[in-house]
Parts: sequence; C-alpha cells; structure tokens
Amino acid sequence: MSNERVYKMSFAGVYPHYITKAEKKGRTKEEVDTIICWLTGYDQDSLQKQIENKTDFETFFAEAPQINPNVSKITGLICGYRVEEIKDELMQKIRYMDKLIDELARGKKMEKILRN
Repeated sequence: MSNERVYKMSFAGVYPHYITKAEKKGRTKEEVDTIICWLTGYDQDSLQKQIENKTDFETFFAEAPQINPNVSKITGLICGYRVEEIKDELMQKIRYMDKLIDELARGKKMEKILRN
C-alpha cells in the first residue's frame, strides 16, 4: 500500500479498529483516547470532531494541536519497520500511533506507554 493511500484513509475508519484491538485484550476505549490525545494534543472534544468529520490521516495530523515532545522515546518495530528510523514524517506519526495502540493491547502499563 502506498503512503499516499494511507494518508487519505479516514482516521474515523481506522479508529474503531484501534478500540476493538484494545478491548479484545481487556483494555478500554478511554485508554485508546488517552493515548491518541497524548500523542496529538487533541482534547476529547476535538478528537470527537475529527472522528465525526471523517478526517483523513494527513489532515488529522496536520491539524493536531501539538505532537507530544516525548515521541522520540517511542522505539521499536511496527510492521517490520523501526519507528524511530522512518524518514517520512507523516508515516512516522501514523506508526507511532500504531505502536502505542499495540503496546496497550499487549498489556503494557499506561505510564510506560505514555513515556512518563
């Protein structure tokens, strides 16, 4: 799948999959939202508006209030790539979110996921 195709995917279309992945492992929608808000700087209301507007990933991250300054602490493999080595900035942000949701689904504690 080309990066351009990923960028045009609706965040609202992927968001339920994040929740399902977390809930299958006993985690909650609230935890997913906490992670997304931590990463992007959205608050709950603005996150909900992005979902209702069916915003694509490119716009979702372009309009994000502030990417968390601790994202550089997110390391490891996602989809066979080291997130810290992804050159394309937008793809890296998308993969950061995937990585954090994976950590939640694997049972990692929120303090560690949020790099506190």
